[in-house]
This record gives sequence, C-alpha cells and structure tokens, in this order.
Amino acid sequence: MFERLIGQSPNFEALLRSARMIAATDVTVLVIGETGTGKEVLAHALKEHSPRASKPFITINCAALPEALAESELFGHRKGAFTGAVSGQIGRLQAADGGTVFLDEVDSLPMALQAKFLRFLETGELQPVGETHTLNVNVRIIAATNANLQEKISRGEFRKDLFYRLNVVPIEIPPLRERIGDIQLLLQHFMTLFAAEHKLPEASFSKAAINRLAGYSWPGNVRELRNVCERLSILLAGRTIDEGNLPLEVVNRAPSQKPVFDLPELGIDLEKVEMDLIRQALLRTNGNRSRSARLLGISRDTLLYRMQKYGIS
Repeated sequence: MFERLIGQSPNFEALLRSARMIAATDVTVLVIGETGTGKEVLAHALKEHSPRASKPFITINCAALPEALAESELFGHRKGAFTGAVSGQIGRLQAADGGTVFLDEVDSLPMALQAKFLRFLETGELQPVGETHTLNVNVRIIAATNANLQEKISRGEFRKDLFYRLNVVPIEIPPLRERIGDIQLLLQHFMTLFAAEHKLPEASFSKAAINRLAGYSWPGNVRELRNVCERLSILLAGRTIDEGNLPLEVVNRAPSQKPVFDLPELGIDLEKVEMDLIRQALLRTNGNRSRSARLLGISRDTLLYRMQKYGIS
C-alpha cells in the first residue's frame, strides 16, 4: 500500500520513512492533514504493513455518525435497548476485534461519546447500549483529522484527555503546495493509471501546462489533482495537453501578488537565508518546533528535515 503514496520530496520521503517504522508497531496514530492529502490511504498502508494486516479494517467517519445513534453504531446494542431496536447489533469497534479501526474526522466525534470512547481506549472494554456487562475488544486505533484539535480543545469542543490518548504518534501529511516537486510525478502516475482504467490512449502534458499546474495552489490537494487527471485523460485521450486545455480554476488563478522579498541584483545565498529564517522562527517561539513551522508556513516534518539538513539544533 505504501506504493500508492506517490512522492519523492524530502518532506514526503521523511513521512514515509516514519510511517514504515510506525506500521510495524501497535501504537495509536493520529494522522493530521488537509482535505485530500491522503490520510485514509496512509491509514490503509499502516494497516497492510502491520501484524494486523490479515485482520479487519473498519473505517468510521465520525462526521457522518447520526448523533442519536452514534453510541449504538460504535458500541452496539442489545435487543429492546431503545425504540426501534428490534434485534441486537454488534458495534463497529467489536466488529474490528483483532484488527484496525480508522476514525476519520475524529474531531467530529460527538462530545457525549468522547468520554466513553476514552474509557475504551484506556481499558479495551466496551459496553453495548442496554447491556449490563462489558466486552474486551482488542483493536489498533488510527485517527485522522484536518482540524486544529488544540483550538477545538480551547473552545471546549474536544476533550484534552482524549487528544493526548490519540496523539501518541502524530503523523502530519504535507499539503501538495509544500511538495511542488512531486506534482509532475503525480501527473504521470495518474495519467497512466486512468488511461489503463478507461482503456484509452495515454495523454501527456506540455512543459507549459506542467509549469502552470506546478504553480497552482491545489486547495483540494492530491484528490483534486487526481480528479483533474481523470477528467483530462478522458476528454483529451492520446493528446498533448497544453495550458489552454487546463481547468479554468487553474488557468484563471489569482495573479501573483507583490513579492514578499525583492531579490538583490547580485543575488543571494538561498541556504543562508533559509537557515536564518529557521533560526529566527525558533528564537521567536522559544524553540517550539510546531509553532516555528506554522510561522514559516511549512509542516513540522519539513522543518525537522531542514533543521537536520543545516545542522540546526
């Protein structure tokens, strides 16, 4: 499954190295990343390379859980436990016994359920609705979010103790705009994939089109790029795709704003500038790497990679 995570950028390769090490353990993982970055693909890869590979993999979209039935969905219920419970039902956590549970959009887990779910994480015990006894269930939890959980905690929308229980090993997936070097690789991968899938001659991109695509911010990340490739591979099968063939949202992107930094006539030493900015960010945040990464507009993994590259402690 790791082969489905396409990329050679230093920050993405660092993520993959960490993920391969984490996969072999049974540790709880919190995957953080914007919409469309591939959080579920990473969760599947962690499962496929774990000792639980042959066991169930159950996905729970917390945002789609109907609040009135969320407890029953997760923990199950016995017959007659509530109106409409004409038969007993095992919950999704029990259905995954021995395997892996992927909690997508965990920030949307109803507050009323968070305490009960925390208890399950701490003890491995669950109590179906209407039952007087508990069951022992052994699952590995991989949670994912595109939200800032610390902000949700400060607003009273997410339990701090649950966050710490989930955040044993955090993995942050960088957005596509922070791994521009991977865009051409992803374009080639998806165009080949869709040509084979739809049994059509493979289309290609002109250099100008690739440059335009590399300059787009990709708010929908890899999912958006994938959709663009599928559309173009069908509509322009076998052709060379030029700038004029690209979607309007790419072609008509906002023009570049005034440069943040004016390049001197004699040029600069880019590495020295980058080292200086990293040091300034670390000084301003008293060495807090997560806050420093936010100041610099990069992911924490990217910051750590660049600190190691430049020997900054």
